[in-house]
Parts: sequence; structure tokens; C-alpha cells
Amino acid sequence: MSRRLAREVAFRALFQIDIGKCRAELALRHSLADFRLNEEEEKFIRELVVGSTDNQPFVDQLIKNHLVKWEIDRLSAVDRNLLRLALYEILFRPDIPYAVSINEALELAKKYGSTGEAVGFINGVLDKAVGEAIERES
Repeated sequence: MSRRLAREVAFRALFQIDIGKCRAELALRHSLADFRLNEEEEKFIRELVVGSTDNQPFVDQLIKNHLVKWEIDRLSAVDRNLLRLALYEILFRPDIPYAVSINEALELAKKYGSTGEAVGFINGVLDKAVGEAIERES
């Protein structure tokens, strides 16, 4: 399994948690059931989901800081959860380059986004957030 597919599985679990208001473990079990994974792949997916949910208040505030005349609850569930996943990686996974996290989010937005504008919107929010993260590191 590629990391791209692992991110897609993690995104599906985050989407279930958000929309279905279910526990992370239940969403993970459901999302993982469709795939034959080795221990390392499953570990990566779990880290993404657990990390995203554990840090969701902080990540959501960052998203809110970069929304103009918009509320996070009004975002599509797809956009909201792609942003959460990518920002978790950007902020808390120094082993993953920012460009990789952004590119993977954009590829998933192309596949799952509800509008043609989703890719540009997600790219804009992530670019601003990365700029902020780089400033903090300096």
C-alpha cells in the first residue's frame, strides 16, 4: 500500500468520525476492513487518524484563522477533513515534507471534492498555514 492510499484510508476514517459522530476506533476498524495491510501501514494510518483527532481543536482553530468570511462548520465535510489531515501532518509530522502533505491533500480533493473550487480553496488555506508554521519555526 502506498502512503497516498494510506492517507485516503485515514481521510475516510476522519470523514466517518466527523459525519457519523463515531469513535475513532470504530471508524478505523471500518476503514481498515477493506484492505490487507501490514503492521507498518496500519500503524501509519492509525497515527494519522489519532493524531488528527487528538489535535483537532488546535488544527480547527488554525483553519478558522485562515477562513475569510466563512465558518468551519459551513465547509464541506470533505474539505474540512482534508484540511485537518494535511494540517496535522504539516504541524506534527516533521518527517513529512510540507509539499508532500499539501500535494496529497490536493490529490484527495480532486478525487473527493464536491466542487471544482475545492482544490484551489484547500491549496490557499494550506499555503497560508504553512507560511505561518514556517514563521513560527524561525
